[in-house]
Amino acid sequence: MAQGGSTAAVVAAIIGNFLVMCAKYVAFGFTDSGTMLGEAIHSTADVFNQLLLMIGIWASGRGATQAHPYGYQPDRFIWAMISAVGVFFIGCGVTLYHGIDALIHPVAVTHLLWAYAVLGVSLALEGSVMLIALRGLKKAAADRPFMEFLRTEADPTAVAVLLEDSVAVLGVLVAMAAIGLTQITENPVFDGIGSIIIGLLLGAVAVILVAQNRRLLIGTAVPERVQGAVMRILDEHPAVEAVYDFKSRMLSVDSYRVKMEVEFDGKTIARRLERLMQAGYPAESYEQFREFCEEFANEVIDALGDEIDAIEEQIRKKVPGVKHVDIEAD
Repeated sequence: MAQGGSTAAVVAAIIGNFLVMCAKYVAFGFTDSGTMLGEAIHSTADVFNQLLLMIGIWASGRGATQAHPYGYQPDRFIWAMISAVGVFFIGCGVTLYHGIDALIHPVAVTHLLWAYAVLGVSLALEGSVMLIALRGLKKAAADRPFMEFLRTEADPTAVAVLLEDSVAVLGVLVAMAAIGLTQITENPVFDGIGSIIIGLLLGAVAVILVAQNRRLLIGTAVPERVQGAVMRILDEHPAVEAVYDFKSRMLSVDSYRVKMEVEFDGKTIARRLERLMQAGYPAESYEQFREFCEEFANEVIDALGDEIDAIEEQIRKKVPGVKHVDIEAD
């Protein structure tokens, strides 16, 4: 997903979840519902975590510098990791604490009309944010299998928004069920159970996000389709005989670095120097022959360098995500 699409999803999530957060705290003030408090904490965690994702988008957009020649793209993964840790400790931990406290010290739940009204509005807002993120990711996936794209190539920022708001929608449904059971049975235990379920859902999302961002921070190879596209260019090039030690790394979701050792066909390179060979041989003296050899050696090095530059440019042009290409002559 392009950075613009991720930014739109995060901005929509921040606005939607902030409005929902305020409404849920108002509803908790009227109802004293542990589940409602859990939902309010859930939305609070979402707002702060999505602010962190926005910081990551800004930080990763900075250009390359002398100190960081490959840019700051991995900053997005760092802030997404911090956000995931926040989901775990703030969202999951605090919500679980209040759910367990509600079971140990049950409180009568009142004014449930407020809870239902706020949860209904929350469902609409968080569902809309979820659909915005989902549409953006499906557009970015294009014709690739969607679940595989989410796992290996999708922007972790947009995935975080999608997962958090998917769980938010599911959490609202859980809260409705818990409050409904509490009202029907007049037993506040169901209210505490609802809060615990919401906390566990947040914990599951946090674990998934931590695992994804950990993989990207450690350094993962480019997707197979990208590697295949690069290898096809090399295989079809007349000057390339073999490719060894192909290595790659994702710098961001749409920026890659590839490195390889290439064995070149000397005959193909030599054909570029045929005019020079014809002009310089036979030499009339050793001095002329030596000068010819020196000039010829320089021309060979220049020709090989030009060939490498041409291949690198072709790779960058045909595989846009490959921003950095390092080719070593074997």
